[in-house]
Amino acid sequence: MTVEAAPARPAARPAPPSPAAARRRNRAGRIGVHAFLMAVSLAFLAPLLLAVYASLRPYEETSEHGYFSLPRHLSLDYYRQAFTDSGMTKYFVNTMIIAIPGVLVTLFLASFVAFAVARLRMRGGLVLLMLFTAGNLLPQQVIVTPLYVVFNHVPLPYWMSDSMTMFDSYWAVVVVQIGFQLGFCVFVLAGFMRTLPQEILEAAVVDGAGVWTQYWRITMPLCRPALAALGTLQFTWMYNDFLWALVFISDGDKLPITSALNNLRGQFFTDYNLLAAGSVIVALPTLVVFLLLQRHFIAGLTLGAGKG
Repeated sequence: MTVEAAPARPAARPAPPSPAAARRRNRAGRIGVHAFLMAVSLAFLAPLLLAVYASLRPYEETSEHGYFSLPRHLSLDYYRQAFTDSGMTKYFVNTMIIAIPGVLVTLFLASFVAFAVARLRMRGGLVLLMLFTAGNLLPQQVIVTPLYVVFNHVPLPYWMSDSMTMFDSYWAVVVVQIGFQLGFCVFVLAGFMRTLPQEILEAAVVDGAGVWTQYWRITMPLCRPALAALGTLQFTWMYNDFLWALVFISDGDKLPITSALNNLRGQFFTDYNLLAAGSVIVALPTLVVFLLLQRHFIAGLTLGAGKG
């Protein structure tokens, strides 16, 4: 007589955590995330906060007690001195002459190329996009000398350049900025335009819309968040650039704002608190641009994050 083994009982499932325990776990996770983000933010803001703190103190005080000591005297005298001694008004104008046309032309050309690649499904569009993207991998310093030679041999009329060439003119800096920033903008805008519903363009074509109407009146308004985000980044990069203006402009009266800080450096002695005040003044326009475009900038970065 055989005895059949009793079937094994299934293992007991662990009891689900109580709502109170789940809330405590979520609260601990949020606290850890916020602590990490605060630490990273402070690490990025520490140099700026130190510069602002040093710009409000006399150099004699920091040289005697150190930059991390408690302040004895705070004032805005360094900001007034930095603005007047360096002639920043003239350099601000020079920077706007370079940055504003550079940003506008870059965004226009990049949006047009991205529209052709992403929305018109043109032949060879992927190869073209890869070429634009690969251009960002080229180190800028590699072609400084060839561009210097070329710009010295490109003639311009007198009303465009005092030197009668592209060298020592705003045109040289603007052209280089556009050339190096165009690939990145094409790559970003092409990816953004691919997320737009294709049915919108199909309906426009049925209604008789041409290519320009599809681009300017339909696609471009939908790309406003991406354009605002790119515009903010491009303005910041062109505004803070120092290399190209230093190479292609020899006239000191044409140099951008980043070069104005050199006027605050002495030959034998440099007041670093004064230099910190000048650096803070130079950084203010980019901060203003970000605050004005903050809503569109964040929308451009987060749009499409929930798709997939």
